[in-house]
Amino acid sequence: QVQLVESGGGLVQAGGSLRLSCAASGMPFGINAFGWYRQASGKQRELVAGISSGGSTNYADSVKGRFTISTDIAKNTVYLQMNSLKPEDTAVYYCNADLLLITRMRRQEYWGQGTQVTVSS
Repeated sequence: QVQLVESGGGLVQAGGSLRLSCAASGMPFGINAFGWYRQASGKQRELVAGISSGGSTNYADSVKGRFTISTDIAKNTVYLQMNSLKPEDTAVYYCNADLLLITRMRRQEYWGQGTQVTVSS
């Protein structure tokens, strides 16, 4: 129905930067919100950053001032710019989309496959 394709993960040294992208495609939809989550080994999944259709954003305290979430509505894409990366940022990052399916007029959430971000000391 809808697919979320993530890219941009990889290995980076502490202090470096990465930019994650997540593009949504498939059946027609409207966007309620996008979010980025992460799950480190042995830990629960946590919200990193979110952005609503109105443009409001929220961030986990651990990434405030370092990460920025943004969207390109025309491309149905959400980004996560990650600066000043720390080893504790190492995790699998997942894109989440809260969508309105136009043909069904039904709200539905979708998840990306996850992309690994590894920050070395």
